Amino acid sequence: MLILVILAGGGYLYALYRFHQIHKDKVGGLVAETPNKPINILLIGENCRSCLNGKQAAAFGNASQVGGNRSDVTMILHLDPATHSASVVSIPRDTFVPIPGTTNANRVDDALNVSPSELVKTIEDDFGIPINHFVGLNFDTFQSVVNSLGGINMYFPDPVKDAYSGLNIPNAGCHHLNGTQALAVVRARHMYYYTGGQWLYDPTGDISRIHRDHEFLKVLATSVRGRVSNPLTVNSLLGAIAPDLQIDQSFGMNELIGLALAYRNVNAGTVPTATLPVFEVPGAFSYQGNAGYGSVVFPVAPSDFSVIRKQLGLPTPKIAPGTTVQVLNGSGLYQQATQTGDALTQLGFSVVNVGDATQASSPAETIVYYAPGQQAQAVALTAQLTGNVIMGERSLPAGTDLQVVTGTYLSVSGTPAGTSGGSGGSGSASGSGNASSSASSSSASSVPSTDVTPATEPLPSYDPRACPSGMAVTPIS
Repeated sequence: MLILVILAGGGYLYALYRFHQIHKDKVGGLVAETPNKPINILLIGENCRSCLNGKQAAAFGNASQVGGNRSDVTMILHLDPATHSASVVSIPRDTFVPIPGTTNANRVDDALNVSPSELVKTIEDDFGIPINHFVGLNFDTFQSVVNSLGGINMYFPDPVKDAYSGLNIPNAGCHHLNGTQALAVVRARHMYYYTGGQWLYDPTGDISRIHRDHEFLKVLATSVRGRVSNPLTVNSLLGAIAPDLQIDQSFGMNELIGLALAYRNVNAGTVPTATLPVFEVPGAFSYQGNAGYGSVVFPVAPSDFSVIRKQLGLPTPKIAPGTTVQVLNGSGLYQQATQTGDALTQLGFSVVNVGDATQASSPAETIVYYAPGQQAQAVALTAQLTGNVIMGERSLPAGTDLQVVTGTYLSVSGTPAGTSGGSGGSGSASGSGNASSSASSSSASSVPSTDVTPATEPLPSYDPRACPSGMAVTPIS
């Protein structure tokens, strides 16, 4: 939205000149737009240290200290031409998902380590979100945008600090931030706030950071909108953004100008924002016997897919009769695959095989794999599940459209898919059932609600926000 606001304030020939300065990436996997239909733009903030100059590397760490290139910020901007409205959905960076083209899973932000195309495909395959365009920026671009505005004002209800991001606001009030200070705000995920005579830690880490980012971007866009009538400011802004901005090669100048004009009246301060709800996996996470993943989060169904369908206007496909499903027990819970298969059969799916899979982690995610061309039916099935559920595309046995690898927390249409008692393993004529028969008798349960983050929530009392009208700006002491 920020780019569109700026373009709306400049002339066509000048915008064309600046457009040629923007870096165009060859991004694969993008979905072709349909005229007069909504579009989804993937917005990322990358943490690439090799992209920084010496001064920046001294502040944020160099490539040898912080390797790789990950998407710290992953947002989908949804633009609907029918209503000329916009909305934003964020995907937490630590969400653990299957990585397309591999047999492994990892955090979603790690896909950018491969390429922008891999990140696009990961989001499309695993969440069922079609991506039409890609836009990325780095630390330097962000700071330059704020500095080109001469800084921005934000209100801090309480003193806050974060040693990792460099945030240090020792006194409450409406403060003027430069680019470096603003970047420290949006990167803060180890934040402390001072209240009642003591420093308290914000335990929600990356989720709180996402909420602060949403608020910051609204403040920033409002600030930009108030200054685009000044040609010097427009020149400074475009000069700050263009050289380091990345867009996909199909994002043309005419389309950018068209979007800027179509959405020029959108109030950035009231754009709906949401974050996919996630389950915070307790402790250090180990996957396929490999430790070192640190903190990860699992997606939460049906909440995640409800947010996606509501915020991005995507339909839920109906179950197609005859869709074939293989169900494998991936949690070790007794008879979970059998009971899941029975429940799916009642919903209209054709369960062709029930068996066991190697348990990859504890707790384990439920993964709905689909054969190429069967994503719509994977979405239809996923809509019937509750628990830590994600999708993924892979080659499946002949005659199999979908494969459900069950996880620790799972139920189908409200019925727990795993109970204690009984005999046997997975209970399949065509599956050995060894994994589940050797597992201890245990019950599947709901995802602990205390560990699930909400899609939206009011800013906590200590988080920075827009300065109240008429409040004087005070220096940071």
